[in-house]
Amino acid sequence: MVSNLGINWENFYTENIVAYIKSLQENPFELVTLILDLAIVIFLVYCCIRVVKGSRAWQLIKGIALLIVATWISGLLNLKILNWILTGIMNWGVIAIIVIFQPELRRALEQLGTNKLTKFFGINKDVETKTKEDIYKVVIAATELAKTKTGALIVLERDIKIQDIISTGISLDAEVSPQLLVNIFQPNTPLHDGAVIIAGNKIAAAACVLPLADDKDIAKELGTRHRAAIGISKESDAIVVVVSEETGKISVAKDGTLIADVREDVLKKILITNIVTKRFASEKTGKDNILKKMKDKNKVKENTDKRSE
Repeated sequence: MVSNLGINWENFYTENIVAYIKSLQENPFELVTLILDLAIVIFLVYCCIRVVKGSRAWQLIKGIALLIVATWISGLLNLKILNWILTGIMNWGVIAIIVIFQPELRRALEQLGTNKLTKFFGINKDVETKTKEDIYKVVIAATELAKTKTGALIVLERDIKIQDIISTGISLDAEVSPQLLVNIFQPNTPLHDGAVIIAGNKIAAAACVLPLADDKDIAKELGTRHRAAIGISKESDAIVVVVSEETGKISVAKDGTLIADVREDVLKKILITNIVTKRFASEKTGKDNILKKMKDKNKVKENTDKRSE
């Protein structure tokens, strides 16, 4: 018999694995619970890895994994002294893990007892709420940039994806924040020349190249930023916020037209109406229509059944 890590693997295989396979054959429904069980365990492991990755605990976890593999290999190769030492270390491993990971365990338990539980499991806020927050941040950034007459070009992607435009810039995949947006457009910084693309509630990329509008009816005094804003708004349904470097005025481009010199409250209203209200109102309307159709079908079926009776 092979015995490693204090476990009799033959007995473990016979009493657990073989017995469980037989129980599955007798009761196939247990296969559903097995799949659910595995899915939950994999999800929890994934969440734990996300929590510790990038921290000091991540390096310790890799060390523990190496120790487990070394113990298993020493048992297979019958290295008795090394296996005895490593097994002894493993026996004290649970206590060591509690001591080593005390800060991480404490933080995780605190999150379980607060409303940060969804964040702990990687479940983000409601998309509509998050989109509104991102719009407020864009408005704050645009207002700050306008005060200092710092030129800016912020593209907010909607239904039509503009991945080809995103690929022309520097990928960021960062959370939307006024500070980051203001910092990107500061003169003489590597990313200030070009457009910032916000897609999927993230700053997808900066220093992106936009297509320029070449319409003859566009005012000649409009600069490259405004022409680029009109150009991308004509080729897609994106909405673009432009801050003029010369005047410090804020403009909005949508559907190939430019709304010039908008105030902070007007900018917020335009973005909320076109990005949040239209999108989520249409989604709710679509769901309501589906429910209405289902109810109508049920009524027709009930009436048909009554007539047949």
